[in-house]
Amino acid sequence: MKKDDYLHYDFTDIKTPIPINRRDFIKRLGGGIIIVMSISEFFKANAEILQGRQMPDDMNVYLRIKEDGRVDCYTGKIEMGQGVITSLAQMLAEELDVILESVDMVMGDTDLCPWDMGTFGSMSTRFFGPPLRAAGAEARATLLNLASKQMKVPVSGLNASDGVIFEKNNSSNTLTYAELTKGKKIIKDASGKPVLKKPAEFKVIGQPIFKQDSDLKVTGEALYAGDIRLPGMVYASILRPPVHGAKIIKLDVSAAKKIEGVEIIEENELIAALHKDPYMAAKAIDEIEVDYDSQDGGVDDKSIFNHLLANAPKGNDVDNGGSLDTGKTSSDVLFEKEYFNSYVAHATIETHAATAYMKGDKIEIWASTQTPFRAKDTVANVLGIPPENVRIRQAFVGGGFGGKSNTRQTEEAARLSKISGKPVQLIWSRREEFFYDNFRPAAVVKISSGMDESGNMILWDYNVYSAGERGSRHFYDIPNHKTTVYGSGWMGSEVHPLNTGAWRAPANNTNTFARESQIDIMARSAGIDPIEFRLKNLKDKRMIRVLKALAKKVNWDPQKSWSGDGYGIACGIDAGAYVALLAKVKVNKDTGEVKVERVVCAQDMGLVINPQGATIQVEGCVNMGLGYALSEEIQFKGGKILNLNFDSYQLPRFSWVPEIETELLDLPDEPAQGGGEPAIICMGAVIANAIFDATGARLYQLPMTTDRVLEAL
Repeated sequence: MKKDDYLHYDFTDIKTPIPINRRDFIKRLGGGIIIVMSISEFFKANAEILQGRQMPDDMNVYLRIKEDGRVDCYTGKIEMGQGVITSLAQMLAEELDVILESVDMVMGDTDLCPWDMGTFGSMSTRFFGPPLRAAGAEARATLLNLASKQMKVPVSGLNASDGVIFEKNNSSNTLTYAELTKGKKIIKDASGKPVLKKPAEFKVIGQPIFKQDSDLKVTGEALYAGDIRLPGMVYASILRPPVHGAKIIKLDVSAAKKIEGVEIIEENELIAALHKDPYMAAKAIDEIEVDYDSQDGGVDDKSIFNHLLANAPKGNDVDNGGSLDTGKTSSDVLFEKEYFNSYVAHATIETHAATAYMKGDKIEIWASTQTPFRAKDTVANVLGIPPENVRIRQAFVGGGFGGKSNTRQTEEAARLSKISGKPVQLIWSRREEFFYDNFRPAAVVKISSGMDESGNMILWDYNVYSAGERGSRHFYDIPNHKTTVYGSGWMGSEVHPLNTGAWRAPANNTNTFARESQIDIMARSAGIDPIEFRLKNLKDKRMIRVLKALAKKVNWDPQKSWSGDGYGIACGIDAGAYVALLAKVKVNKDTGEVKVERVVCAQDMGLVINPQGATIQVEGCVNMGLGYALSEEIQFKGGKILNLNFDSYQLPRFSWVPEIETELLDLPDEPAQGGGEPAIICMGAVIANAIFDATGARLYQLPMTTDRVLEAL
């Protein structure tokens, strides 16, 4: 969404949002060809990920070829910097045979787009992509059939390219898509069995394409939820407790009400100030006299790990084979280790924001959210109105990483608009962002492993507490193994004293840190090169392939291993993709400062839709991973969050950015896999292993701060 989009919006008389179902939506569209894919076809394409999930009956994928030849692609996915605004358009343009610039992405609008569970888990390309390609191929076939009748040429004698259909034996005999669709309205159900292009036929898929929203964002033309301006709009500031769980015992808003133009809202726990000037709204909140009944004691960031172990729920065995007893007795060397990681914030550039306007019993909201349809249902429930009376509008999202799945700000803005009868904009402060974040969970991993005197892994007893299952299963060839998961890191966990939730590759960062550190310890003990040790204990062909690709990329010499020069290796699997990383670090033994000088990533993600976008995602993973590996952690005491801004919560800086090299394996015949998260899962382990190679000091807790490095030294 850009600013020019609003030149055609009548802000002088805000229209009530019109709730529409899918049939009404199709009726409202003008001429053109509309391709509809039913839920059953979507389910077939995504059976693995969707197994056991409840899906609505009106789930459809829409593709509209308009009368001017341009193409609308309607998707419930949103754009938050990951690049699907480009890669999805590439997939559609490829199958439809149109130029990429003619595709207009309509994203995350709950009135216009098909239902979607949300944008997370690196699932957009993997799971929305296949039915989208099928819809594009179906549309192309429909256009060829129409052209065949009009041109009086068999379909077999026609071809399409760049939005033009031409006769194979007479290139001057042509029809454009625009000419075919003009004056027509054709609704076509996708059969689910269209013939997709083969990799050798690709012209758009596989090409490195500059992100289509880059210019908008660099120039400031891109609109986020906090950029919306509506006539009569007021800004909201909300009274927040000092600690979680605090209760108001005394409240006096008289001084705040004296501020000219301010409106004070009091509804149950919601105490807010509204004003046409956001600074005056905030000032009014500061004028409120309030006393709280709260306790600052309880679990803190030092005692959290004992708390998690002492209160762990019953374990769930998610993977096992052989006998642990046999593994112990057969191993010549045993290793018993524990690994820890602290709570980590999402710390997105854009804080949570929403602009809401309720008129009558209908409401329209521009929201910074990864889950617009979940937000729609939540707002409907909070306001007590039918879901069809709620419309969540598309806006760009300034980073999510799982944190924008939480839609509290949307509910708050909706309530305030309903109460005041005005358009209301709510933008969380940085303090609110940290305070209400659903943190990456603190966690403990205990591993008991063993090997024989030749370096063959015999035993693997893996136990993860309070992080979750993702990434916990190992992929090595170990005859006697068991993986047990004790609780999750998701919202609603009774074990965690803080709110927790998804954080870019949830649980996998924790599990890969523990697993790959343990593997490094075993390789060290065996005196075997870290890559050779992994290959020696692998049968997984994809992991073998990606490790060998990494070794080739860096011209790996086994003599480098254990050199003291600060090299580390780690590998993992996430979102269907396989990754292997090398890191080169330098450690200041006087200060404990770790400088990551180089990171190389080899990634097997199957068919790569946009190599440039995939490379950028790897680089983003590496840079973000520096934070959770070296500096980012939440300090707290009971319900009091001690890190409420970037003066006490350190993100990676530009000066930290290492040399980054990416090797994307060329596998066009394999299904496309996720690319937004895989590389980040290895960053903790690969840096820890490199630190050990540089210093001989083993780090068992994330983040590996300067103090912890010095302590380990």
